[in-house]
Amino acid sequence: MAGSKNLLGIFILQVLVLGLFSLHAQGQGLKVGFYKKSCPQAEAIVSKVIRDVMAVAPSLSGPLLRMHFHDCFIRGCDGSVLLDSPNRQSEKFSPPNLSLRGFNIIDRVKTALEKACPDVVSCADIVALVARDVTVATKGPHWEVETGRRDGNVSLIGDPISPGTGLPRFSANITVLKQSFAQRGLSAKDLVVLSGGHTIGMSHCSSFESRLYNFTGNGDTDPTMDPNYIARLKLKCKPRDRTTLAELDPGSFKTFDDSYYKLVNKRRGLLESDAALLNDPETRAYMVQAIGHGSTFFKDFGVSMVNMGRIGVLTGSQGEVRKVCTKTN
Repeated sequence: MAGSKNLLGIFILQVLVLGLFSLHAQGQGLKVGFYKKSCPQAEAIVSKVIRDVMAVAPSLSGPLLRMHFHDCFIRGCDGSVLLDSPNRQSEKFSPPNLSLRGFNIIDRVKTALEKACPDVVSCADIVALVARDVTVATKGPHWEVETGRRDGNVSLIGDPISPGTGLPRFSANITVLKQSFAQRGLSAKDLVVLSGGHTIGMSHCSSFESRLYNFTGNGDTDPTMDPNYIARLKLKCKPRDRTTLAELDPGSFKTFDDSYYKLVNKRRGLLESDAALLNDPETRAYMVQAIGHGSTFFKDFGVSMVNMGRIGVLTGSQGEVRKVCTKTN
């Protein structure tokens, strides 16, 4: 009898341990279909709004995908990048976020969801779902988005530019990039896979100007960049140009495909952080397989987006569900 009790105790302990493990594996309380009962049409509503938007403004796909990255890397995926501030002191007004666009689209999705299910779907989850839906709308992969995030109410202008913990800069080398991702529980593979998101979208000339005109401070160009590509970019981007945009993936910047990797392999990555992926054996090896027969890029992108979507999430009774994404309740 005593032996049976011990076996039962061990069994219960194993169930508890497995339960805790599976909870952690789902991302601290996140799960696919979180709104299945509370707002059954939530994902369909988000998808419809995004399809309508992409039909008339496909250039918003890149910025809306990037918004999820900018949100998750600062204070976790808590929607803090969406918050306004009367004195412009929230994340939204930090230099790395000034190029983000599409906040009005997030508001549009939120309005539709509030009409169907008031006070149910968080803004942080909207950002995650929109990132998936703009990827699908540009012929990219579909993945199951874990939901259940709640919204944070702290948003500070200094966080995205904080040394060591802020958003990785366009000029970051491979060591800094790997450290930035590792701090957030992401691997070198996640780094190179998520960088593939640069297959859609654009970048301001100011983000890579030094590579064209003054790389080491002596009026030189970046020797790791294809000279023919530099010559073409110089036609578009003049020194101190702060307004012109260049395609991250020339020729197919509105289509989610593997051509980003083809370009970087040819030394035509637009940003230094793109070119840096060639300077590490693991990331370089992935870039080669991403354009080869049997590429796993599309499948891997969904996996890495799920991984990123788990960073520092607020769940359960933490945070809040904002009625309006730009301001705390």
